[in-house]
Amino acid sequence: MSTPPAPAVVPDSALADTVLGRLTETYPAAGDPFRAQEMIAYMKGVAPFLGVRTPERRALSRTVLAGLPAPDEADCTAVALRCFGLPEREYHYFAVDYLRRHVKRCSSAFLPVARTLVTTVSWWDTVDHLAAHVVGGLVAADPELAARMDEWIADDDLWVARTALLHQLRFKSRTDADRLFSYCLLRSGHPDFFIRKAIGWSLREYAKTAPSEVRAFVAQNSSRLSPLSVREALKNLEPV
Repeated sequence: MSTPPAPAVVPDSALADTVLGRLTETYPAAGDPFRAQEMIAYMKGVAPFLGVRTPERRALSRTVLAGLPAPDEADCTAVALRCFGLPEREYHYFAVDYLRRHVKRCSSAFLPVARTLVTTVSWWDTVDHLAAHVVGGLVAADPELAARMDEWIADDDLWVARTALLHQLRFKSRTDADRLFSYCLLRSGHPDFFIRKAIGWSLREYAKTAPSEVRAFVAQNSSRLSPLSVREALKNLEPV
């Protein structure tokens, strides 16, 4: 069993104070209790919801952020951790959107914070965006962080391992194919749907750049990959 990392510390941030103050006034006022129950059911009860649909929520977010300066890394950390400390899922979505927008302002030292977010109220709706846009952005900016992904792929927490599988989703021609293929094989026997789906998804996305390589990899390892992973990997490839 791996040892969980120490909890991320929320730094002082006047900007975060302002953002959270505006956010917790604006979002609840736009909530719809009936819609919230629909959202809770759709997301399998992972968290309570205020009942704000995505287009409306993002419009409200622009109002919340209007006139505010760009954050530094401490501000990003404080906003994200404080949002994830609130129960309603829309606050978590705000944090993910905020980090997607400002990940280039964060250094490699932000990776432990990203891990904290991945392992907080974990479900695909936040984890997948954090993997592809935040963790992936950090690794793209500092390739030495790939060694940390080598640790994450073997983690006991399936969401940490899923993040490692998906962090190269947007890399296209910059994808480290050897690393991607090795990750897929390393977790190919995992029994959980979310890992098997991530294996197929990561291969399917890379197939847009290197279809023959993905087809050859799947053909060579079809006995090791789950049927779900194979089906997802080959979904958009023409039959040979």
